[in-house]
Amino acid sequence: VQLQASGGGLVQAGGSLRLSCAASGRTFSVYAMGWFRQAPGKEREFVALTNWSGSSTRYADSVKGRFTISKDKDKATVYLQMNSLKAEDTAVYYCAVDQTGQGFRSWGQGTVVTVSS
Repeated sequence: VQLQASGGGLVQAGGSLRLSCAASGRTFSVYAMGWFRQAPGKEREFVALTNWSGSSTRYADSVKGRFTISKDKDKATVYLQMNSLKAEDTAVYYCAVDQTGQGFRSWGQGTVVTVSS
């Protein structure tokens, strides 16, 4: 599966952005898709995930109530709606796919989100 992320940009604190990640290739074998982020000088961290066949979602505590992950299976696309953005949300955001239930092994190229305070 190949992943193409988009939607990043510069936004003021309190603003919103919507990230998109389009999957192509063997999308019939997707178990879950997720978003991760890596801030400058920090480790990559989990943000949110959604399973592909049902409606289960999970979020990092730091984004609960502000971010919403959703999917459009017909378009093989996952979205991350980010509201009430904070300066600490500044990072490169990566989408990833878990094809087997064993973990996220395929990654997109990343899209940069910068939140100015």
